[in-house]
Amino acid sequence: MPFITLSDGSQKFYKDWGSGRPVVLSHGWPLNADAWEGQAVALASAGFRVVAHDRRGHGRSTQTWDGNHMDQYADDLAELMDQLDLTDAVLVGHSTGGGEVARYLGRHGSARVRKAVLLGAVPPLMLRTDANPEGTPMSVFDGIRAGVAADRSQFYYDLSEAFYGFNRPGSEPSEGKRREFWLQGMQAGLKGALDCIEAFSETDFTEDLKKIDIPVLVAHGDDDQIVPIAASAKKAVELLPQGTLKVYPGAPHGLVGAYEAAFTKDLVEFAAA
Repeated sequence: MPFITLSDGSQKFYKDWGSGRPVVLSHGWPLNADAWEGQAVALASAGFRVVAHDRRGHGRSTQTWDGNHMDQYADDLAELMDQLDLTDAVLVGHSTGGGEVARYLGRHGSARVRKAVLLGAVPPLMLRTDANPEGTPMSVFDGIRAGVAADRSQFYYDLSEAFYGFNRPGSEPSEGKRREFWLQGMQAGLKGALDCIEAFSETDFTEDLKKIDIPVLVAHGDDDQIVPIAASAKKAVELLPQGTLKVYPGAPHGLVGAYEAAFTKDLVEFAAA
């Protein structure tokens, strides 16, 4: 399996499929690169080189004790881009991965990147504050921390229901999808998973978004129960100099069913345009 060695000596796992212009996929919490399998196959089949990586602390990458924060995630992504010499790339980030992409572009610039996609992404800020009243209360994130610390196995399984919208009337729950979410979550180290909750909920990406000087597709389901659209996509697109908002009616946070098919089609078209 391919790895790069990061500057702190830790190992970062990645998949490298296909050939052509690179598309780099950053996953959500508590998942890993496997969450992108459908999109990776579609993109590689359409003539792109697809690089999907595991964030530190997640999946097959090193479970470091330190460095589980957005600045380091962005720096790790920069090392991946540099070591693989990826240029003219399309960066795609889902949920926490969207924050990683935004922080990378704000911190390292767009010299290697031609466009980006933020899918169900956490920017500009998830946490409710006086300046961000649409955000989610700290008590919710404290509850997530408590659930992961007490019984992460049961917590991840339970979370998958709202993640994919299986708790909505008329939905078609997939037990296989829930088990897939659980399996990927259980591959994340407990320390990294707990630290990442703070990273995705409390990091303010406002200034990062303002600095992004490339076209960005902001894609979001309007029934996202994990990262509500009012505090994320609708605000992010106003901060991006070249942002375009695509709303998927009735869609949840996680890619599933008709929503996944529609987004995958849009992603391939956006990358190719």
